[in-house]
Amino acid sequence: MVDTQQVQERIVESGVIAVLRGIDAERIVPVAREIRDAGVGAIEVTANDPRVREKVAAVDEALAGTDAVVGAGTVLDEPTAQSVIDAGAEFVLAPDVNPDVVTTCNRHGVLSAPGVMTPTEAVTAIEAGADVLKLFPASTVGPNHIGALQGPLGDVPVVPTGGIGPDNVEAFFDAGAAAVGAGSSIVDYDAIADDDMDRVRETAAAMVDAVENARD
Repeated sequence: MVDTQQVQERIVESGVIAVLRGIDAERIVPVAREIRDAGVGAIEVTANDPRVREKVAAVDEALAGTDAVVGAGTVLDEPTAQSVIDAGAEFVLAPDVNPDVVTTCNRHGVLSAPGVMTPTEAVTAIEAGADVLKLFPASTVGPNHIGALQGPLGDVPVVPTGGIGPDNVEAFFDAGAAAVGAGSSIVDYDAIADDDMDRVRETAAAMVDAVENARD
């Protein structure tokens, strides 16, 4: 397993974390491969799924040998964090701040990114030992909220997630985002339902292009 600094560097290099939510176990590996081939270097499997451990392990195995990192999101408690880490998750994201989740990640050398909205939540996350802050839901507060958090806290890495797509991603990078998280704007669920993997890759590639253009 790579260390947390390497994982963070890979997420920042990728610029976008693809959020895979509610995808059938039989399809998640082909989808993850297409998204990786489109240029995404960080793949998140959400944990609000009874088969999350199986899915994380399958995606991790499928992408072994590539430079992609695989993690889990929507991790709300310590037992779930432990389960996905055991399955091979290299990073753990959450929509909230749970110090027990952060502690579990730190114990195993896994990058943690709890979800924050307010300065109080951000400080709580940092004091718990978080590596990255996930600004969620980012579309509710907009790009300028990144600077509002970083102002009193220093240059802490912020990954805004929620409502981010090709049309607004540039504003978030201009405001200081280290990377962004994207769900439906990068994962084409209609294409998955049609078993059209070419379209899955094309949709992901369009978001990758938008990220690259935003950072030029």
